[in-house]
Amino acid sequence: MRRGRRLSVDVGEARIGVASSDPDGLLATPVETVPGRDVPAAQRRLEQLVAEYEPLEVVVGLPRSLSGNEGPAAARVRAFVQETARRIAPVPVRLVDERMSTVTAAQSMRASGVNAKKGRSRIDQAAAVVILQNALETERATGRPPGECVEVVV
Repeated sequence: MRRGRRLSVDVGEARIGVASSDPDGLLATPVETVPGRDVPAAQRRLEQLVAEYEPLEVVVGLPRSLSGNEGPAAARVRAFVQETARRIAPVPVRLVDERMSTVTAAQSMRASGVNAKKGRSRIDQAAAVVILQNALETERATGRPPGECVEVVV
């Protein structure tokens, strides 16, 4: 397995959850929730986080339907990621399937007693943790980086 910290991003319309791994790529932990409605401001904040954490790569959840198809949410994420990848180059950005990550995160939060309304911003961070933990486990199991690498269009 490649050594190096990773950042994970769960892009939503209102909020963007961010998580980070340890340098050994074993454990994902929440970082923060970035307001998502002002896209340029959100991308600037992600740029700052990349500069601060110096990750090996940034893993972004790609929302797909249960059948695996991509809809409007996936198109929004792809557009957001293309600009983000350009801003943070040469740090690579990888898109990974995030089906059920928010549901899994919300269930975990409820199970630990966090109120859904009060915990919305924390749910976004928890979803980013789920996305990153799945990506780390996939890489450990396959020996290959997870998902698809985003090609930067200049």
